[in-house]
Amino acid sequence: MDNNREQWGSKLGFTLASVGAMIGIGAIWKMPYIASKAGGGAFFIAFLILTFTVVLPILIGEYIVGRSSNSDAIRAYKKLAPSGHWDLVGKLGILGSVLVFSIYSIVGGWVLAYIIKVTTGSVSHIDLAQLSLQFSLTSANTATAIAGTGIFILLTILIVSLGVRTGLERFSKLMVPALFILLVILTIRGLTLPNAVTGLKLFLKPDFSAINSQTLLLILGQSFFSLSVGISLMVTYGSYLNKSINIPKTSAFITLLNFFISILVAVAIFPVLYSFGLKPNDGPAILFVVLPSIFNQLPFGSVFFITFLLMFLIAILSSSFSLLETAVAPFISKFSSRALATWVIGSLVFLIAIPATLSFGTWHQYTIFGRTIFEAIDYVSTNIIFPLGALFTAVFVGFRLPRQLLFDEFTQSSRLGRKMFMLWLLLLKYVAPIAIILIFLSATGIITF
Repeated sequence: MDNNREQWGSKLGFTLASVGAMIGIGAIWKMPYIASKAGGGAFFIAFLILTFTVVLPILIGEYIVGRSSNSDAIRAYKKLAPSGHWDLVGKLGILGSVLVFSIYSIVGGWVLAYIIKVTTGSVSHIDLAQLSLQFSLTSANTATAIAGTGIFILLTILIVSLGVRTGLERFSKLMVPALFILLVILTIRGLTLPNAVTGLKLFLKPDFSAINSQTLLLILGQSFFSLSVGISLMVTYGSYLNKSINIPKTSAFITLLNFFISILVAVAIFPVLYSFGLKPNDGPAILFVVLPSIFNQLPFGSVFFITFLLMFLIAILSSSFSLLETAVAPFISKFSSRALATWVIGSLVFLIAIPATLSFGTWHQYTIFGRTIFEAIDYVSTNIIFPLGALFTAVFVGFRLPRQLLFDEFTQSSRLGRKMFMLWLLLLKYVAPIAIILIFLSATGIITF
C-alpha cells in the first residue's frame, strides 16, 4: 500500500474528472453519425442497455483493481496477482493510452489552428467545397500541423505535471461545467433554426428496424470507446480513490452523466444539420467542413463556431489529461518526479504523433496494411487494444481476484448487498466477455453477421 499516493480531494472532483476523461472525439464526431445510422432513438435505448449490462460492469472492475491495489496500471496487476503475467494488461493499456493521446493531439492541433482561422476570418463566407479544400491544406501543412500538435501536448503536460488535485481535479471542475454550458448554448441556438425541431423529432423517433447484429456491435463498440474502458485509464483513476466512495453507485452515476452529455451533443449537432439538409459524417469532416459551412450561413456564425471549437477543445483536453496521466503514473517513482515523468512521456507522445501528423501531407503515400499512419494508429487502438484490454480486465477481475476482495470493494460505503454483487459478477464474468469477443471478431473481419 502506497500511503503517499495522491488521492482525489472530493467525490465531485473524481466524478467530473472521470466524465471529462470519457467525453472526447467519440462523443462528438462519432456519436451523431452512428446514432443516425442505427435508428436514432432506438440507438440510444440500445446504447443505454448495452452500456449498463456489458460496459459498466467492466468499468466497476477497473475502479476496483485501481483502488484495491492503490497502484498505477502496471503495478496494480502485479500486486493483485504476483504470479503470471497479468501486468501485461496494464502495459497494453498504457500503449493504448499513448496511441489514443497521439491521435487526440493531432485533432487538438487542428482545433487550435481553426480557432485562429475563424478569429482572422479566413474560413468565413466560403462554401462547402472551399472549406473542404481549406481543411485539406491545413492538415497537410507540415509546420501548422506539427506546431498545433506540439502546443496541444504542451498544454496537456502543463496540467498533468501539477498532480491529481492541483492539476486534474481542479481543471476538471472548471472545464466539464464549461463544456456543459457551451453545449446548452449550442443546443438552444440549433433548435431555433427552421425545421430544427422537426428534425430532432425525426432523429429521436426510435426506428427499431435499424437495429440488427451489425448495428448492435457498432453500438457496443461505441460504448466501450465512450467510457474509455479497456486501456486501464480507470484503473489509474481508481487508484486515487479513498474508501468513502462507493464504486458501483458512483460508476453508474458517471455512466448516466456521460450518456446524458452524449445525447446533448447529438441534439446540438443533428437539428443544425437537418435544418440545412445535410447528413452527419463520420470523422473530422463534420467538424471542419460541414459545421463551418452551416455556421457561415447564420447571423453571428463565427461566434457560434468559435463556441463549438472551444467546446470541442475542452472535451479533447479533458480526455487527454486522463490519457497522459495513465501513461505517466507508472514512471513517477522511476523518475522520482511527476514533472520529469510527464515531460518525458509527453515528449515521447509528440515523437509518435509526428509521423501520424505527416500522413495527411508529405507522408501520405506511406501506408500500413492499406491505411495511413494516422488511420493505422486509430484502428489498432480502437479495434484491437480497447476490446482486448476490456476482455482481459473482465477475465482478470472475474476469475483471478478473490471473491471476498471483490465483495468488500463492491459494497464499501453502501448498502448494496450480495444479490447486487452476484448480478454484477455474472455480467462481468460471462455476458461482457462474450460481447467483447463478438465485437473483436467482427471488427477484425474474422466473422460477419
